[in-house]
Amino acid sequence: MQILRHYRDVPAAGRGTIAALGNFDGVHLGHRALLKEAENLARDEGALFAVFIFEPYPREFFRAEDAPFRLTLFEAKARLLKKIGADILLVFPFNAALAGTSSEDFVLDILVKELDVKHVVVGEDFRYGKDRAGDATALSYMGEMEGFGVTTISHLTDGAGVKISSSRIREALLAGKPDEAARLLGYWWSVESHVLEGDKRGRTLGFPTANLKLENTLSPIFGVYAVRAYIGGLGQPHYGVANYGLRPTFEAPEPLLEVHLFNFSGDLYGQLLRIEFISYLRPERKFDGLEALKEQLLADREVAKGVLQSNSLVPALDP
Repeated sequence: MQILRHYRDVPAAGRGTIAALGNFDGVHLGHRALLKEAENLARDEGALFAVFIFEPYPREFFRAEDAPFRLTLFEAKARLLKKIGADILLVFPFNAALAGTSSEDFVLDILVKELDVKHVVVGEDFRYGKDRAGDATALSYMGEMEGFGVTTISHLTDGAGVKISSSRIREALLAGKPDEAARLLGYWWSVESHVLEGDKRGRTLGFPTANLKLENTLSPIFGVYAVRAYIGGLGQPHYGVANYGLRPTFEAPEPLLEVHLFNFSGDLYGQLLRIEFISYLRPERKFDGLEALKEQLLADREVAKGVLQSNSLVPALDP
């Protein structure tokens, strides 16, 4: 998959594509239906299958003071889109100039003049242009006028008829339901970060941990989780138990993800870890002393082992 971080003077491969257009945060099952439609159209037409996204998200640009909300950072999203089969990933740098571009100019100047799109696939709630003035209906009308096709995809719903959305997945993670999030995503939600050097308290308790700080991504509910870890982000998983939060027994100043891997020995400092959240075990709590904490950690480890061994959800897409 070729990644283009601009839309001016793109190489020939970036022109004349059939493209899915949107943010695709999480690349969840609803997104997957839209992306599959674009891929099928591209294969039928003998064109390249492209995905057009915005970086940063418009919400991040306009509301920079908001807490991070992303389900997938750029690198993770790119891996998912590559696995799905995208040939081109084109990134629109969302800045003041693009934010001020009218919906008409976005189509005429960018989609037509710069990218010469053959066909665009969008969701029914897609908005574009200054003040979000453009919608799927306007895009379809301009496509007819300018000679490119537009397909609008309705929302995908789950078995209960409820829309699958990034917002709903965030709500599940904030409610301590990573299994529900995985059901909507089609894979286990994960975070990636480099291992920091910690205070080594875990070692004194017999529970050495890899410490990670979550940045620019959604902060799930504080508590203890059964997890799977991938060293370097890929490869075979290591099972473990993790605490995410403020560690009230030690009154930590900022949230930290502390991951204890079962039957693992080795130096992880500085290495990239991808952590999959499999099951929420319990909330954080403050303990009276180290012995009480150690006793709970032993119990948490056994519960996590049981959950990880019995888990039956098979993700539809491994990132």
